[in-house]
Amino acid sequence: MMIVEIDLPHIKASFDKGQMIGIVGPDGSGKTTLMRMLASLLVPKSGKITIDGLDSVLSREEIRSIIGYMPQRFGLYEDLTVMQNLCLYADLRGAERHFDRLLHFTNLGPFVDRLAGNLSGGMKQKLGLACALMKKPKVLLLDEPSVGVDPISRRELWKMTHELLEEGITVIWSTTYLDEAERCHEVLLLDEGKLLYKGTPDGLKENVKGRVCKVDGGRELLLKLIKEENTVDAVIEADQIRLVVKKPFEGMHQVAPRFEDAFMDMLGGGPKEESLLAKRTPQIEGESEGVIQVRNLTKKFGNFTAVNNISFSVKKGEVFGLLGPNGAGKSTTFKMLCGLIKPTSGQTSVAGKDIRNARGEIGYMAQKFSLYSDLTVYQNLKFFAGVYQANSIDQMIEIFDLQPFLKVRADDLPLGFKQRLALACSNMHHPKILFLDEATSGVDARTRREFWNHINSLVQRGVTILITTHFMDEAEYCDRIALVYKGQLIAMDSPQVIKNQANKRTLEEAFISLVEGFDAT
Repeated sequence: MMIVEIDLPHIKASFDKGQMIGIVGPDGSGKTTLMRMLASLLVPKSGKITIDGLDSVLSREEIRSIIGYMPQRFGLYEDLTVMQNLCLYADLRGAERHFDRLLHFTNLGPFVDRLAGNLSGGMKQKLGLACALMKKPKVLLLDEPSVGVDPISRRELWKMTHELLEEGITVIWSTTYLDEAERCHEVLLLDEGKLLYKGTPDGLKENVKGRVCKVDGGRELLLKLIKEENTVDAVIEADQIRLVVKKPFEGMHQVAPRFEDAFMDMLGGGPKEESLLAKRTPQIEGESEGVIQVRNLTKKFGNFTAVNNISFSVKKGEVFGLLGPNGAGKSTTFKMLCGLIKPTSGQTSVAGKDIRNARGEIGYMAQKFSLYSDLTVYQNLKFFAGVYQANSIDQMIEIFDLQPFLKVRADDLPLGFKQRLALACSNMHHPKILFLDEATSGVDARTRREFWNHINSLVQRGVTILITTHFMDEAEYCDRIALVYKGQLIAMDSPQVIKNQANKRTLEEAFISLVEGFDAT
């Protein structure tokens, strides 16, 4: 008997003990709804789900006693310490308070007295995992556990989860990181509540075998290639473009397909034309050097130095990426550049002005949505139009396809549309400089391509972009990247040069190597 059996009208699947199952799909495809049905928190309107032979409707309490569930927004109590959270969840699950194994497993032992609200993103996820494992489950449900965490923390979470597989636990992992799905035993690809594919990652990759290649070129060529009839998907990888095509062409330099190539092919590919947002943005003229200047920037909170003597400059029409582990100082640097936090020392200038005099020339999309969650989509647009004294509400509704959601509260939007709305609000006044703090965190690959189509096209209009991201493939789009660690700038150059300096094949491997090398010195 299979440990998990799903027999729904549009989704049929079964999984054995000790398997890692990936659930992927675009925003709104039904991933979280399926996870909640597996956890017996939602009742299927028709069909049936069984866990270890137990019906998800008739045996809800029994199922909850044999599963661990870590929802997308895990309910940690941020004003309680790590230990207090563990004690609370032990009491809720009726588990004995034997925490040594969990603290060792998650490496949270040194932090038991720290408030959960003061943990880094990766440590919060580890604590969430520890709470989900309070009673050893037969099935562990993880709904996008690695969203918002850096590559090092992501790798640690993945390693921890694989140790659970060796204990015979079945893990069902919903994810927007398609490299994670590629390492699962099986994947379910959903779209609009329907199952498009069930099988091994390699099985899906067979669909694009012989249709993936790389060509030399950058942003300008990319914007031409996406309009080609034969193009399915195109993304920048350092100084090359990775291309998925409908039919192979003469002289094509084929490369091995990735799961992400096949995912995009199955969903119809990426954007096919230049960004409408960029078309509506005036061409920006003027000096190209030093649009953003940062000199010896330092920020201290009491005895803690969050940012330590950082200096860099960004040219007009450049995409400059700030990378670093959770808690490295990226967002603090961002907030100082936007005038939201006052530096302890150092100087910043934007568009040749002090930040206090340049706010009308910048747009800022915050890490945790700069939206008013209780206002509707239209009310948010109207508010930001008033703030920026802009008359572009109708433009933004058209550009970001927001018409069906105008009366919906921002908090009730699917994640991808929250991000669209936040990007629309930050561009209401067509700024010369755009600050994007993890703008695509948690959104699917198709939505990320939509965002980067806007970014790449805006840059062609002379807009300057400063961005933070935990997606290392996204960082490949940047002209230059700066790696921040422990408040310091430890590397800065183009993605390809950074990879060459670290002697690594991928940017993620280079990121980890540079951080570990810094710790070793």
